[in-house]
Amino acid sequence: MAEQAKVPAIRFAGFTDPWEQRKLEDIANRVTRKNEGESDLPLTISSQYGLVDQRTFFNNQVASKDMSGYYLLRKGEFAYNKSTSGDSPWGAVKRLVRYEQGCVSTLYICFGLDGADPDFLVTYYETDRWYKAVQMIAAEGARNHGLLNIAPNDFFDTALILPPSREEQELIGLFFARLDNLITLHQRKCDKLVIFKKSMLEKMFPKDGESVPEIRFAGFTDPWEQRKFGDCFEFLKSNTLSRAGLNGENGTARNVHYGDILIKFGDCLDGERSDLPFITDDTVLPKYAGSILREGDVIFADTAEDETAGKCVELRKLPKEPTISGLHTIPARPRFPFGTGYLGHYLNSDAYHRQLLPLMQGIKVISISKAALQDTQVRFPGLSEQSAIGAALNEIDSLITLHQRKLELLQNVKKSLLDKMFV
Repeated sequence: MAEQAKVPAIRFAGFTDPWEQRKLEDIANRVTRKNEGESDLPLTISSQYGLVDQRTFFNNQVASKDMSGYYLLRKGEFAYNKSTSGDSPWGAVKRLVRYEQGCVSTLYICFGLDGADPDFLVTYYETDRWYKAVQMIAAEGARNHGLLNIAPNDFFDTALILPPSREEQELIGLFFARLDNLITLHQRKCDKLVIFKKSMLEKMFPKDGESVPEIRFAGFTDPWEQRKFGDCFEFLKSNTLSRAGLNGENGTARNVHYGDILIKFGDCLDGERSDLPFITDDTVLPKYAGSILREGDVIFADTAEDETAGKCVELRKLPKEPTISGLHTIPARPRFPFGTGYLGHYLNSDAYHRQLLPLMQGIKVISISKAALQDTQVRFPGLSEQSAIGAALNEIDSLITLHQRKLELLQNVKKSLLDKMFV
């Protein structure tokens, strides 16, 4: 490798020396100490979470009850899991940071550092820079159920490229450690909001056999109404249009919106998407006059590969073009006004969805029919209370979306910097 190629695209000011190539064995010592009753904590490697408690991660202990033959890993040491996955095509190297010590399978290759900054190496193994070295030593075609055939001696013979300055290593390691902390912070905020919303959905709609919810806004005391779905909604015509008819030059609509995709858009379409098919030929518009959607309509997914069948969206914004519901959907229109946002949250809540579960048919592909929906019970308070509930839950959704976007931005920043700050 030419010297100029050993300089990263981005580096901290004051460092100009080219990075150097070192073998792992030059900066690490293999760990093979056996667990002699010191720990009963079985560890596994997650590509996302690192070394974690196997019992928590799998909700089960895969390791043997007697772990005396396992390696004992201590805090700060590393382990290489040779199992491959979509996120880790050449396995994963992680450092033990959550616990003081734990036990790992002897299939793992374990080591401690004595010649490099550990935080730098943690980040280095999050890049793809080490893949080629491992790829060269993996036995040809020797993958047994996703486990790479790599001998420990060969693994320690792999080459790494790192800064010769320990100070530069430490700065890089510290920078990414702080970035990871920021990502974790936003992930926790997002997770807490999702849990908070789930709790509110449980408490803001009446439970079976009850006429009022556990939590209500001040000033509302009237009992909720309960009516059959068929008394509250009328079904619109579903359109099972072919792709040729939708996407051809003379097509009448485009972009089929499959029912099992609806769940990805929460409880509203923002008007910037054109996921629903819309009419492009005025001469055929009368044919679909009875199925053109309006704001306030709801669309159910009638088919999915899991219990997400029956999920729905409430249309709050629509494209300016006439819009119709596509394949595997059940569109319905309220027979009387509902508060904005209420239906999207209520019809996706467990309080309503529990009614659908026993009505679903199929094993691999699950479906729900119009007839099944027709007889379900819909509960709702007065219009003002509906609007208050919809507004509150919409606000939580906005906060969740905000943190998700920040999280995605930080993850993209990290991905870009991993590519530019390593050789």
